[in-house]
Amino acid sequence: MNLLGRLLGHDHSATRELLALCLDLTEEQFDREFDAGWRTLRRTFAHLIANIETWTDLMLERPVRQPEGRDSAAELLERLDNGCAEFAALARRVEAEGCWDDPWTDVLDDPPAQKSFGGAIGHVITHSMHHRAEAQHMLNRLGLPDVPEGDLMTWDQTRRLSNSSPHS
Repeated sequence: MNLLGRLLGHDHSATRELLALCLDLTEEQFDREFDAGWRTLRRTFAHLIANIETWTDLMLERPVRQPEGRDSAAELLERLDNGCAEFAALARRVEAEGCWDDPWTDVLDDPPAQKSFGGAIGHVITHSMHHRAEAQHMLNRLGLPDVPEGDLMTWDQTRRLSNSSPHS
């Protein structure tokens, strides 16, 4: 697995793992206000996922989707899985075509601005990491036990060990 594959796989897996913890939260816990991130777990994850969707839409030069409302944790997981799959396919295409530095137009900027595929793809991945740290903080403040650190090295080691174990 190359570096891009590791970054994409870890980003999706680490975000999914934290969001899955929210499936067992009450609505009050999922919407409890904190002095971090987008102030609640629901809004923080909705923002993180909308960011993946928006940048993917922009780079594919299509209308930016508009989320319909207040997603449940289960609905956010579905959006995350779909958004990450589409984003990863785009990133892998950019890699295969060697067009990391090729420009595309961000039509949401005023005025519209040229950006590189590599810059945007790197931005999406690091943006997610930033908001995962905020979600970890909120989950810890809620008193959840064993909130995962979600670091890339642990993810990579776990992936490698599970792929090398003998199959029955």
